[in-house]
Amino acid sequence: MPQPLNHIAIIMDGNRRWAKERGLPGIAGHKAGYERLKEMAEAAFERGIKVVTVFAFSTENWKRSKEEVGYLMELFEFAVTKDFLHFADKGISIKVVGRRDGLDQKLVEAIDQIERQTSKNKRGTLAVCINYGGRTEIVDACRRLVEDGVEPSEVDEQAIASRLYWPEMPEPDLVIRTSGEERLSGFLTWESVYSEIYWCKKYWPDFDQEELDKALEEFASRQRRYGGG
Repeated sequence: MPQPLNHIAIIMDGNRRWAKERGLPGIAGHKAGYERLKEMAEAAFERGIKVVTVFAFSTENWKRSKEEVGYLMELFEFAVTKDFLHFADKGISIKVVGRRDGLDQKLVEAIDQIERQTSKNKRGTLAVCINYGGRTEIVDACRRLVEDGVEPSEVDEQAIASRLYWPEMPEPDLVIRTSGEERLSGFLTWESVYSEIYWCKKYWPDFDQEELDKALEEFASRQRRYGGG
């Protein structure tokens, strides 16, 4: 019986290496990766997937050059103020997952606006992880427990889960990582404990619909046991 697949999460890795192999600046790789994101998200929704979550910028990515970080922040702002309206018009809601602290106030306001604007859209959700780290998310959830005065005896998985960045996020059925790297790098550390993993050798800008279908077919062939043997 085919496995139900409602949520795919993607680590969009390899943009800079893709650019380097073509003699292009790293920024060109990010631009190509951004265009691929829009295409692949739409392809996933066309296949009936309800949630697509992508790892766009980690808490560690601030260590990169000022030029690269600046370009990515401009790209994010353009996405949430203009480009992602294309998804909104097609019934897709937009969520931005991660710490808002550290982001430019103009970007935060744009994020808040598009989340409000698309909150009633029901066809699917595109979630973009920006300034995100899996351990950071858990730490922030624990801080909220303390702030809320939760007694130690009342701390359980639900208490923590309800204080994550997007408490209503369905757990990913499938996590895809491109570029040949085989690690999760802090992506959805809490949420992905029972996710199936698909490692793809292609750089993200080369990840196409054929590769997406391969990942979905591979997922369909697996048997998920959730620790039940």
